[in-house]
Amino acid sequence: MDKYDFYRTDLLVENEEMVRHRTEKEKQKLKDSEGIQFDEQRKGRVILTSVKINAEGEKKIGKKRGTYLTLTNPTLTHTDREGLQEMTEMLKLKLTEMTEGITDLKTGKILMVGLGNREVTPDAVGPLTMDRLKEIVPLYYSDEGSELFVYAPGVTIQTGLETADFVKALVNEIKPDLLIVIDALAARDSSRLCKTIQMTDTGIHPGSGVGNSRKELSRETLGIPVIAIGIPTVVDGPVLIADAINTLFSYIASKIEEESHPSSRLSVGNWLHTPNKDADRTKLVPIFGDWTSWPHEERVQLFEEVLSNHDLNTFISPKEIDSWAALYAETLTDSISEWIEDIKTSH
Repeated sequence: MDKYDFYRTDLLVENEEMVRHRTEKEKQKLKDSEGIQFDEQRKGRVILTSVKINAEGEKKIGKKRGTYLTLTNPTLTHTDREGLQEMTEMLKLKLTEMTEGITDLKTGKILMVGLGNREVTPDAVGPLTMDRLKEIVPLYYSDEGSELFVYAPGVTIQTGLETADFVKALVNEIKPDLLIVIDALAARDSSRLCKTIQMTDTGIHPGSGVGNSRKELSRETLGIPVIAIGIPTVVDGPVLIADAINTLFSYIASKIEEESHPSSRLSVGNWLHTPNKDADRTKLVPIFGDWTSWPHEERVQLFEEVLSNHDLNTFISPKEIDSWAALYAETLTDSISEWIEDIKTSH
């Protein structure tokens, strides 16, 4: 089987090296490894994953050195205002921590850029956030000029200009002390869609998760600190198919495993079994073949090969993506607005 890039993702926690360390023992091994500082804790309903990578770690896992923070609420829904409020508060707190070392923010200039195509809903989080943030610009504007700038440059196919070139021109003109970039991301795990926020001080490669990588936006390319904030809104089609197949196998294996249980014999209607992801799948081999025992990644690779050979490569978003895009624009705006107010009014 040829090697396909079925690890396409914008999330560090879905990097191949991170995925290999899922159990507590493996996580401890990752914590103890040279070049990577790893920490994971739960704050309320939010799982906070912090990864710090130095030069040695960069060589080890192929991710740029710096700090990566991931906020995940596994039970979040588009109607869960309380859960979104938790994400808002945590994002503000972590944004404060990540920018502590940046001087002159109180009186300095902050440029915020929303990447993406507002005409494509899964890619519209950045522009929609800028639409909301522009309402607070007058609060930080005086005769001496503005301390806050917001802009949504669109995408190359709309403007003919590379996004990075556009942003670099803005940086050269405004000379901000900090750039915050907001973008939609691609995930490799469908359970993370619209339930995760990633923050990093390493910058961003727009479009990298969907195989359309553009020029980098980072301290190295722009000469100023860059904080990137992203929301995973799409997942690769083959990943979703593999997830569905895995759920199906778990369902059938659980049903076979519980078939002899007294509860199932007493059932007079549709039998409601208890799903068990760890149910023995060996009994499925005579029905479906050896691929029932394949690792998830190998099934993804199979579907990637099949679909790409038939020009069926797709990226999929949740059916409630309209609501999600608007809600995250609101969440990010609330977090950033409160953070800006804090640093601008601090004594």
